[in-house]
Amino acid sequence: MKKFIGLLIIGLLAGCGRSGNGLPDSGNWALFRGDAGLRGYADVSLPDKPALLWIYKSDARTASSPVIYSQTAYWSDKRGRIYGIDAEGKPVFEYDFATAVEASPMISDSILYIGRIDGFMSALSLNGKDTLWNFETLGQISASPNAGVFKGKEAVVFGSYDNFLYCVDKKSGKEINRFESGYYINGAVAVLQKYFVSGGCDAWLRIIDGETGNASDSLLLDTYIPASPAIDGNDCYIADHSGNVYALTVENGKIRNSRKMLAATDNSGAFVSVPALSPTSVYILSDDRHLYATDRKTGEIRWKYLQKGNSGESSPLVCRDKIISCTKTGIISLIDARNGSLLWEYDTGEQITASPAAIKDRFYILTAKGTLFCFGKEYSTQMTQMIQIYTDRYGKI
Repeated sequence: MKKFIGLLIIGLLAGCGRSGNGLPDSGNWALFRGDAGLRGYADVSLPDKPALLWIYKSDARTASSPVIYSQTAYWSDKRGRIYGIDAEGKPVFEYDFATAVEASPMISDSILYIGRIDGFMSALSLNGKDTLWNFETLGQISASPNAGVFKGKEAVVFGSYDNFLYCVDKKSGKEINRFESGYYINGAVAVLQKYFVSGGCDAWLRIIDGETGNASDSLLLDTYIPASPAIDGNDCYIADHSGNVYALTVENGKIRNSRKMLAATDNSGAFVSVPALSPTSVYILSDDRHLYATDRKTGEIRWKYLQKGNSGESSPLVCRDKIISCTKTGIISLIDARNGSLLWEYDTGEQITASPAAIKDRFYILTAKGTLFCFGKEYSTQMTQMIQIYTDRYGKI
């Protein structure tokens, strides 16, 4: 009987698209915006009406977005602590840098990389819970790091408030190269094949050739660039603070053409959001409280959705046919990507400036107060009853 019930429950779990232990099959969203191109796209399916699976309260303010590595959510707080919360909402990791941190981490091969307000980029071993190396800059690091190959070496790439973009050896933490900009670099660097694409507060978009180590092209926008570019294929999208969204084609490190998809004259408001990309559309939040959906080929506005509150610094996330969007006032909205209609919303009661993270069957929202919300599919009544009967009689599955 025990074997039969166990097999039945496992079958039910598999039928709901989960692994045998009830956890999502795909468990990584290991850097800000999900991939090296910073697309903000997760190839996962979300329910129309997500359930709140659990809440974890750290009670420490944060400017970080969560990242997910091996089913565990990690983020930093403003006092320099790193949290790790597993798929059941239980704390499994903590580390204290004892200095202020605002950036989101990146995780690769069980090593967490993160920039600090005191100007250091640090590499932290998740297994050993110790710092492997620190690289010092002369300005605060607010942007998330990215990774790529630079002059044949695996590199961590990031910008600093000392007006430099740095490429640092991923293993040793030693500088490979640096590139000067005219002002702060506040956004993350996007990676396109062997090229590194970065926007800065001096209003320049710059492309660096990782093979030669030289700047390969640049473009002056109308005003400063507060956020990061997003890249898919040869298409690059970036917004400036005046309310312009640019679409660029980048081939062999050169900008072949550029156009404004949204212009400040459209009264769209300033953009501090990173664009999210689907195969056909660009989604971006404006400080006029709207989420804009724009056709990637034509630049036509397909629809716009008025949010219940100011947009803040959070960026939208595409999950196939749905968009996750958050307001600074704490409201999470799930929006139909096809027509901009509201499918579901949830009021956290706390400010949100972080961007969502998503893996199979669930997504995570971190508030500015350091509260992590996990939403996703919940078990059917039949499954819940079967699991309860089994665990009451035989213990854990």
